Amino acid sequence: MTPTGDPFVIRSQDERGVLRLQMNRPRALNALSEGMLAALQQEIDRIAADPAVRVVVLCGEGRAFCAGHDLAEMRANPSQAYYESLFAQCTRVMLGLQRLPVPVIARVHGIATAAGCQLVAMCDLAVAAADARFAVSGVNLGLFCSTPSVALARNVGRKQAMEMLLTGDFTSADEARRYGLVNRVVAEDRLDDEIEQLVQRIVSKPAVAIATGKRQFYRQIEAGIEQAYEIAGQAMACNMMDESALEGVQAFIDKRPPRW
Repeated sequence: MTPTGDPFVIRSQDERGVLRLQMNRPRALNALSEGMLAALQQEIDRIAADPAVRVVVLCGEGRAFCAGHDLAEMRANPSQAYYESLFAQCTRVMLGLQRLPVPVIARVHGIATAAGCQLVAMCDLAVAAADARFAVSGVNLGLFCSTPSVALARNVGRKQAMEMLLTGDFTSADEARRYGLVNRVVAEDRLDDEIEQLVQRIVSKPAVAIATGKRQFYRQIEAGIEQAYEIAGQAMACNMMDESALEGVQAFIDKRPPRW
């Protein structure tokens, strides 16, 4: 539960087996705290064991999809062992989404930044609102988005990925579609209708064909993603221990420019 007593993730499922997971930290822009990651992992484990689920729609409550890791929580625990554990926990969630036997569709509105952008990239499909924005912006705080880069580089071209990672700049929904990060871009009030069109086409197909196809797709396209995440997680943990990153995150929390 969140500090207000609300669940981190709100779950709803219809008679077709379409499951909606709504991240529920709106005041924190659905930041991926330890509690949020644990709640998402619990839901992923439940879905993996439930043959009635056919499609998962992942979305965020409030004005954003997901703003990435909870920087205040990270700054409060300045140890490399903690950071390695946190990034390993996040990696389990990201890989868990990909390993589910059913398609996962990201419903993106507002912003999807850092690990939130990574979350979009790890979903099988993504539909974004026209005014949604994407960024891997850790570099602006002195923390290169190493773990998000693993997912990003498996969705978009290398040059586009490196530009996003090196600059930390926001990318528009239309640019994200051109890059290959999202499938479709529509007005925000049409997000659910657009996703429903995809859902209908998916649930009309045999579940075993979908599960087999998804598993084989990632098996043949991936080469060492677990090792890549291990390397990236260690790199981020080491980076986070650097004084410039600690200062950058503290400046973000204090709402002031970093003093590098």
